[in-house]
Amino acid sequence: MGDSGEIAFILGTRPEIIKMSPIIRECQRCGLDFVLIHTEQHHKYEMDKIFFEDLHLPAPQFRLGVGSGTHGQQTALLLSRIEKVLLEEKPEVVLVQGDTNTVLGGALVAAKLCIPVGHVEAGLRSYDRRMPEELNRILADHMSDYLFAPTEQAKEILLGEGIASKSVFMTGNTIVDAVQQNLEIAQENCDPLEKHHLTPQGYIVVTAHRPENVDQKDNLRDLLSALDLVQRELAIPLIYPLHPRTESMLRRFGLGISSNVKVTKPLGFLEFLRLEAQAALVLTDSGGMQEEACILGVPCVTLRYSTERPETVAVGANLLAGIEPERVLSCVRQMLGKKRGWPNPFGDGRSGERIVKLIISEQHQGRVH
Repeated sequence: MGDSGEIAFILGTRPEIIKMSPIIRECQRCGLDFVLIHTEQHHKYEMDKIFFEDLHLPAPQFRLGVGSGTHGQQTALLLSRIEKVLLEEKPEVVLVQGDTNTVLGGALVAAKLCIPVGHVEAGLRSYDRRMPEELNRILADHMSDYLFAPTEQAKEILLGEGIASKSVFMTGNTIVDAVQQNLEIAQENCDPLEKHHLTPQGYIVVTAHRPENVDQKDNLRDLLSALDLVQRELAIPLIYPLHPRTESMLRRFGLGISSNVKVTKPLGFLEFLRLEAQAALVLTDSGGMQEEACILGVPCVTLRYSTERPETVAVGANLLAGIEPERVLSCVRQMLGKKRGWPNPFGDGRSGERIVKLIISEQHQGRVH
């Protein structure tokens, strides 16, 4: 790199904090200079502060206060505020992770400033362009200089879209690193099963917050009906840490969650990881949770009709159910009877190490300038 060799991490949501954490730790281990830029896309920093503390990460040097809003409003704020920081810091490389508006904003600003961009978790595709995330990940991939693909399938997608092979690296997925590194720490924290009166493999964990599921009243009603039906038919506890977006939409539409479903406030990553690891099943519309459940050996039913994590379905860890109640119930029955022990398609837990080594190697070869 140049004189400073600084790496700028641009992140804005909790999944990004989690998946970037192994790379940040490896930078610390190697004594590399880096700066953390938190856009605060979803929440105020105080809500994310526990994530940095739990994961033993340094506090961000920059907090941009972007907040929520329409895609246009949010993206405009991201572009202007990220640009100001990058002009001030002049990093040698920018790293973004995933498919959020923060990723799109960070990649676009860096590319226009001729700062090399590394996209962590590149090459994911749902092939559903109604999802804003699909547009974000496609655009970020095609603006990036280093594309860190989590699987061979993701790498082949990138090459098939005409991206130069010298820019594509199959590194595995940093979520494996994060799960392995943090599960042990989680065991030392408070026991969420005892706290919520649950027994190992005797409950289902639910998360649902995707706009296509919660921003339309009929879809949200179907999703809630599906949860109620699963609980009543199977007589198994459902625990649902409620996302602020979903909570807001419930109020807006005047809808309520069945009293049969145990609703909690959002949980810290370590507490949630422990809850997830001992569940009978995960019921989710989250891409990250599809991965985590697969890695942990916990069956998953996805409340969507497409997924950018097809590897989870291919190895038998996941079924796509959508939100139609009877279909959800059928898929839950099927996966509860599923034999565990599928292979983990996301790597060996050394992805963060590989990504940092690749960045250092590129710097020595003069490709980071």
